[in-house]
Amino acid sequence: MQNKNVRNGIQINKLRRYKLIMDLYKKMVAEHPYTPITKIHKEYIYPVYPISRSTLYEILCTPINKLLSEYEEQNKKN
Repeated sequence: MQNKNVRNGIQINKLRRYKLIMDLYKKMVAEHPYTPITKIHKEYIYPVYPISRSTLYEILCTPINKLLSEYEEQNKKN
């Protein structure tokens, strides 16, 4: 049981970090609407969060809020 809680905690922290990155991405897209994703990554995201472009694409495709609420519900039950 302890191991499952640890795994859920790791996933929750990862999703919270993804949420911060997604918020920064959305802010930069709003400020620079016609800028390519690669340039937003290079100039705004990478200096703050050193992640690869493929990781950024993974984050953009992840249903963060849904998964985060599911993991937090599981954590509350245990």
